Amino acid sequence: MSKRLYIIVEGQTEQEFVKTVLLPYFQTKGIYNVQPILIHTSKSGKGGFVNYTHLKKDIKRLLTETSSRDIVVSTFVDFFRIPNNVPGWDLAVTKNSHSKQADTIQAAIGSDISDCRFVPYIQLHEFEALLFSNSNGFAEYFDSSQYQDAMKIIEEFPNPEDINDNPTTAPSKRLLKIKPNYQKVLEGNLIAIEVGINDMLKRCPRFAAWVNKLVEICGKN
Repeated sequence: MSKRLYIIVEGQTEQEFVKTVLLPYFQTKGIYNVQPILIHTSKSGKGGFVNYTHLKKDIKRLLTETSSRDIVVSTFVDFFRIPNNVPGWDLAVTKNSHSKQADTIQAAIGSDISDCRFVPYIQLHEFEALLFSNSNGFAEYFDSSQYQDAMKIIEEFPNPEDINDNPTTAPSKRLLKIKPNYQKVLEGNLIAIEVGINDMLKRCPRFAAWVNKLVEICGKN
């Protein structure tokens, strides 16, 4: 029997992505119990990665409440605007690429939690990068002019994870520039469904490494 997988996410968009795109893929690998968990930012509020303390509390809570060895806890949070109180921040800023910076923080979070059932993951640079893995979603939901603008970005970045994290040119900001009324939760996931997991795995190596690692770990008895 496969392990139960909890993925802590920072927003409703990522929560829906886990349900509508990742879960069906994991099911094809024999992993059926996958649950996205929104970060608790307060007693009444959920969502948003604004403080590492919130994320750590949720990770520790899941690992403590569920003492079974048959669970895996992971994270699906953006590198874009990641809070500067995450472990490894001071070392990460000395690295010469965003990928190395994210790797450094990811490893530091893993060391901070120190539990073999925990798999940290930071998305470069944010969820919306995955939407540029092919043009299918934009062809379906954007008008012809918007579609052409999106195609220019797809052609410019063979690896969508290289789309930068500048406050005006991050993936989500590019989408808003192309389509000012872009609705992140609704349209983001409709586009993701059209794009499909296979091209995301082909074109986004960091994302693929995470998904493949979860498949390997969760599929073990």
